[in-house]
Amino acid sequence: MPATALPVQPNLPRILVVEDDEGIAQEVAGELIARGYAVTHVANGLDAMREALDGNYSLLVVDRLLPGLDGVEVIRRLREENLRVPVLVLSALSAVDERVRGLKAGGDDYLTKPFALSELAARVEALLRRPVETRETVLHLGDLVLDLIDREAHRNGRLIELLPREFKLLEYLMRRQDQVVTRAMLLEDVWHYRFVPQTNLVDVHIGKLRRKVDAPGEPVLIESVRGTGFMMRAPS
Repeated sequence: MPATALPVQPNLPRILVVEDDEGIAQEVAGELIARGYAVTHVANGLDAMREALDGNYSLLVVDRLLPGLDGVEVIRRLREENLRVPVLVLSALSAVDERVRGLKAGGDDYLTKPFALSELAARVEALLRRPVETRETVLHLGDLVLDLIDREAHRNGRLIELLPREFKLLEYLMRRQDQVVTRAMLLEDVWHYRFVPQTNLVDVHIGKLRRKVDAPGEPVLIESVRGTGFMMRAPS
């Protein structure tokens, strides 16, 4: 089935919706168009591969179960083709193992059916705000090494024991080294708050992470930026 694109104004963010349920596809497309996106729809995995590789899309919304080629396989193959566009996975399969499969294949977020269209739109907006990230499996900053596959952090040969939230926070900071990261950014992208509450949650977690990463006698990697947030910078 050929891709279906609705007439839109030029220069809008382009989203490819891959969904074989026509009713769901129309609802998703309608919501995204109403919010100012250009939407193209395909209904199977093989068409999704061709359209995603040929089109210049800002984001993909991909159903987990598709005819022709499974959604997880579509994502995996697109990543092998070095396509870095963010992917939101939709699925009626809510088991943790299924969510993990979608994310490990290269998905960036996972939304379980049935879902509210407002939540889908919020997740799309959050993904589009993210900087385009490379998919290295190991991150380096000075003598700090973060292994994203083994979920381990080492500095100068010592293992750093991190809780899951601390690991995610450290990954976020390392991917943005030499950039100022605000508390609002961390609350939205690491804690997934849809609003910015008055809380010292970020400062508490940064303090714990700093004590683990910056051991006594080691150069400081996690810096506070007065009145703004934090920054990770390799020692000169």
